Amino acid sequence: MTNKLIFIYDGECPFCNKFAELLELKSNLPEIQIKDARDKPSELPKDYDIDIKGALLIKENKILTGYEAINFICSQIKAPSDALLEVIKIIFRSKKRSKLLFPILLLARRFTLMVKGVSIKL
Repeated sequence: MTNKLIFIYDGECPFCNKFAELLELKSNLPEIQIKDARDKPSELPKDYDIDIKGALLIKENKILTGYEAINFICSQIKAPSDALLEVIKIIFRSKKRSKLLFPILLLARRFTLMVKGVSIKL
């Protein structure tokens, strides 16, 4: 991968936060920048609803959202140095599995944020 990637996620979501942490520390993806949307909501595209679409990936001025963003990232991970990231990579490098499972992750995110007392909206 030669082009810079920007991954923007919800830092209050423990699932998103763990994935972002693993990407940053264990993925061996040298050209990925990780940003918490709650720290810099102005970096999200205008009218982007992270609650509906999920995390996003900016790649060569193209925006991938939700399952497509996670699927692309997982397809780029070649040799993660973490067992959990290896499992995530195996599951989400399949577009079909990503599309099927991502809505469940969004529901888990909403539920967890509600339990924590954190707004699901940014």
